[in-house]
Amino acid sequence: MSEFKRIPPEQAQALREQGAVVVDVRDPATFAALHISGSKHLDNHSLHAFIQGADLDAPTVVVCYHGNSSQGAAAYLISQGFSDVYSMDGGFELWRTVYPAETAQGTGE
Repeated sequence: MSEFKRIPPEQAQALREQGAVVVDVRDPATFAALHISGSKHLDNHSLHAFIQGADLDAPTVVVCYHGNSSQGAAAYLISQGFSDVYSMDGGFELWRTVYPAETAQGTGE
């Protein structure tokens, strides 16, 4: 079984530009306030549907507040059959300082 990889925001951005799926595991209100453009919000309510509809081989980048919770979520996705999963170090807090123009408001997808 493979393991997830920890990556910096710059690598996450490169993967995103190549079509990687970005999932955000922060709480819904925080996600709605500001998130990475094009990212999907994942929580206990949306997780099952996301897994059912996902391409398990597509690169998937998991984002949280600071890069800690995303590691657990990334490990869970690996356990569910995902093969190319990344946890972004520094989380959204670091992302928005590095890529402030690559953020959006609202509920996203």
